[in-house]
Amino acid sequence: MSVPSSSNSSPVDGGLEKGKLDYPREEEEKDHEETESDSIRHTGRQSNTLNTPLSKARSHSSARSARSYTDGYTHVEHEEKEVQGTDGSTQPKEEGKEFEVQFDGDADPFNPKNKSTLRKWSIVLIGSACSLCVTCASALYTSTYDQMEQEFHISREAATVGLTTYVCGLGLGPMFLSPLSEFYGRRIIYICAFGMFFVWLIPCAVAPNIASMLVFRFLDGLAGSAFLSVAGGTVGDMFPKEKLSAPMMIYTASPFVGPEVGPVIGGFINQFADWRWSFWVLVIWAGVLEAAIVFLVPETYAPVLLRRKAIKLRKETGDERWKAPIEIMDRSVARTVLWSCIRPFQLLFFEQMCLNLCLLSAILLGILYLFFGAFALIFQNNHGFNQWQTGLTFLGIFVGMVIGVSCDPITRRNYQRLVRNNGGVSEPEFRLPPTIL
Repeated sequence: MSVPSSSNSSPVDGGLEKGKLDYPREEEEKDHEETESDSIRHTGRQSNTLNTPLSKARSHSSARSARSYTDGYTHVEHEEKEVQGTDGSTQPKEEGKEFEVQFDGDADPFNPKNKSTLRKWSIVLIGSACSLCVTCASALYTSTYDQMEQEFHISREAATVGLTTYVCGLGLGPMFLSPLSEFYGRRIIYICAFGMFFVWLIPCAVAPNIASMLVFRFLDGLAGSAFLSVAGGTVGDMFPKEKLSAPMMIYTASPFVGPEVGPVIGGFINQFADWRWSFWVLVIWAGVLEAAIVFLVPETYAPVLLRRKAIKLRKETGDERWKAPIEIMDRSVARTVLWSCIRPFQLLFFEQMCLNLCLLSAILLGILYLFFGAFALIFQNNHGFNQWQTGLTFLGIFVGMVIGVSCDPITRRNYQRLVRNNGGVSEPEFRLPPTIL
């Protein structure tokens, strides 16, 4: 019998494999001791040279399977129990497997991949429109600076803080909205979060001072972040891998197009109307999208749909043994949210590639948001542009974004060619060429 070698990976390094999180070290050592004693009892062997590596391997495997990488896209399959075989080895125990609820192929109405193409694309477009609205709200605010400074008697620097607080909300929201979607599903997160996004826009429209504006801008960004962190999972829920690129391209483009559309819309509003109408337009836009979410966007998260199917089966058959995988999980909501808050910083500090990609994104977004202040200074002061003309200058960036997104089929074919030339094995570097360009 071959003996697995022991794993010396840290909780961070080991947790990255297969998108899993490791236990803290104290729990890992406890699992190690318990598993080692079980191994000795089952095999009857006291040799440390055999049992110690085996128990360590099992301990790390158990730790990795006990948690999920809470990104809003994945869920944990319950861990299979093991029984002792006739030769002393362990084998998966199939007890209760026949009552584990799964999708029944292409005819299962619970399976989100079985929805019609029209229904799938309508959901994608609604999600993309919501993402566009959220990011548009961040940039549209910059068009209100001139009028707001006069009404609130503040400096340009103080007015700019409203943009900062909104972006901070966008960054913090996914840390708890994504893991919550793993327990309660995507639809309830969309309805509640975007509903609050709609609500917090109203205090911004009637804000009596800059302090109120800053607070509600932060809350608005916090609520709106749901469609920047969870909606991508909805697209992946509905489309198989071979058909995923086109809808994902549309959704991915929407948050990058929003910051260019915002100044264009805001330029016309603030040129011919009061600055508060910038927020009233967003209120109307968000209200229409909220209604579309409520009536047209169903639940697509597979574990939650399987739980609904299990509840239906238990009700119809009277057999309480029917269970969905998500009902067998032993994770708590609070602990999952906590790990979701810790995990990004672990990746940032211990994964060099992740750090470099984050720095690249920070530089690109930083330059983009610097344009909001720079364009007004350059084109209004030096070239005499008015408000709406300055807003139109962002169309150049918009065209560049559209061209970049349109190149996705070309870069995808190049990626597939590199994979074929490498014997069908994908490497992370194969996705670098479009980033370098």
